[in-house]
Amino acid sequence: MKKRILFVCTGNICRSPTAEGVFTKYAERLGVSDKYEFKSAGTHHYHIGSPPDPRAINIAMERGYDLSELRAAQVKAEDFEKYDYIFALDKGHLARLRKLHTGKSTTSLSLFSTLVEDARYPEDIPDPYYGQDQGFENVLELIETAAESFFKSAKES
Repeated sequence: MKKRILFVCTGNICRSPTAEGVFTKYAERLGVSDKYEFKSAGTHHYHIGSPPDPRAINIAMERGYDLSELRAAQVKAEDFEKYDYIFALDKGHLARLRKLHTGKSTTSLSLFSTLVEDARYPEDIPDPYYGQDQGFENVLELIETAAESFFKSAKES
């Protein structure tokens, strides 16, 4: 049975769809896509049905990740029944998710940063939305680091 993992940011157009695309591609490359399903959502409804930010799409595509078919969704209470793990991209998202969670599920709810065991790794993944391309590149690198760490530890367990 596949482990179902949800990544959550604010509007589901920058950070969380990038995480979905990167983790999905890593699983394909490692031949373990039959073991995992990665999805993303936002805490807010601003962009429901919209594709990721064009800057996120372009920068991800330069590294071989296709985000163009992804569409923004809003996280719902039912997602706690659907997913085994939910990772919040920052502490604000984690607080919102805790309010939404009824406590009736066994879903593991954590900060995305817990995927990386390195004290230098930031606790919150910064929102690149109001910045320049460099912010999107930095976010992509942070997410790639987390994907490498996740799959390395999954392989070891």
